[in-house]
Amino acid sequence: MSILTQMKGQKGEQQKRGRAAVVVLGDLGRSPRMQYHALSLARQASLEVDIVAYGGSDPHLAVLEHPSIRIHKMAQWQKVRWGLPKILYPFMLLLKPLIQFLILLWVLCVRIPSPDVFVVQNPPSIPTLLAVKWASWLRNSSFIIDWHNFGYTLLAMSLGRSNPFVRVYRWFEKHYGKTANGALCVTRAMQHELAQNWGIKATVLYDQPPEFFHPASLEEKHKLFCRLFKDLSQPHGVRDCISNGTTGKENPLLSDTLFTTQVGTAIFLKPNRPALVVSSTSWTPDEDFGILLEAAVMYDRRVAAILNEDDSIEEEQNLSKAISEGKQFLYPRLLFIITGKGPEKEKYEEKIKRLNLKRVAFRTMWLAAEDYPLLLGSADLGVCLHTSSSGLDLPMKVVDMFGCGLPVCAVSYSCIQELVKADQNGLLFSSSSELADELLMLFKGFPDECHALKSLKNGALEWGSTSRWATEWEEHAKPLISEVINRNSN
Repeated sequence: MSILTQMKGQKGEQQKRGRAAVVVLGDLGRSPRMQYHALSLARQASLEVDIVAYGGSDPHLAVLEHPSIRIHKMAQWQKVRWGLPKILYPFMLLLKPLIQFLILLWVLCVRIPSPDVFVVQNPPSIPTLLAVKWASWLRNSSFIIDWHNFGYTLLAMSLGRSNPFVRVYRWFEKHYGKTANGALCVTRAMQHELAQNWGIKATVLYDQPPEFFHPASLEEKHKLFCRLFKDLSQPHGVRDCISNGTTGKENPLLSDTLFTTQVGTAIFLKPNRPALVVSSTSWTPDEDFGILLEAAVMYDRRVAAILNEDDSIEEEQNLSKAISEGKQFLYPRLLFIITGKGPEKEKYEEKIKRLNLKRVAFRTMWLAAEDYPLLLGSADLGVCLHTSSSGLDLPMKVVDMFGCGLPVCAVSYSCIQELVKADQNGLLFSSSSELADELLMLFKGFPDECHALKSLKNGALEWGSTSRWATEWEEHAKPLISEVINRNSN
């Protein structure tokens, strides 16, 4: 321990270094809030920033190109690809966090310069909080936890709340959470839980969209739909209400897309275009994608019943012909674009292929960080299936949607009303039937006579225009970080 103490003393000679370290034990590209922290620390606090995270998806260009931000990628734990005896499973469960702890501690203490403050994402709690606590002690730095959720509640989803591992995880998370020099959290409900039951005083820093989330211009929409033309209209092996009208068309100049057409220099939205609905999902159990599939089937069946259509092949051919001729209907076709990566994606893609819907189509894709805001800014409605393992966090995807002026239909749970204001910037639902009712109500008369949808869009635009990440960070995070740094240097 004397060697560690000597190391601590050597590192502590320089008190203020003008540096911060952002720590994410996960894919940085899929951790937007921590990317925004890094940008704000560099831009608004004028600090040099080191990001320690795993590789995977690329972060936003603003992060990659900022001269004061450096990214240090860690080696990931490799999954064992051969069968192991069951008796070794507990050993592997203990070995993984131990290896992660040693790698993370080495990076934080050796690979990066000494920071004034570590800002660490939680969850995951094990081994992140212990590694950052040790590193902050060894390097005479402060550390702040940004509470996105509770890690033990995520573990409980697979093991059950009464599992011994879950109880140990909760104790660890609470114990090391209390050792931090400061805390941020994402909702007032979480702030109350931390104060009342964990003894932790946290500052609420709501997720807000950064400047690159905004409504897309007509030109931006057209260019995006040109880039995505083949992915949207001609997916491999899929025949539906979108591909039937476009497959086989040659359009080398791409002056005509599913949603837009260009005549000379003028760009127009097509009156018979499908309504574009976007949902971003991590394809995990805390987001029941089955609700969306069931609602899509109900929308398809209910519209057919309202228009007195039957299930005959002749009726389907007539509908396909009418669509290709540009006919408008009281209820539009719906194109759902589902973005994201996750473990249950392939399972649901197989279910989608078996749906056989007349007026609804699905596309799944992963977009570049620069194209995702453009897609949200070009869509007509967002759908959020997030339910929260703790019931205390808010979905950042909804924040991004509002930043682009996109209204949202979201699953109702305990604190979602801190973000989604029913009948103002979105709607809430608790079942697939309720979501189907909302789709029918919002899209009746699309695109020109859907007054309820336009009203919600105005509400989302108003929210997005008054709430931005830089303002929220300046008011709530910057004072806390400055206080923690000054307290440690004194």
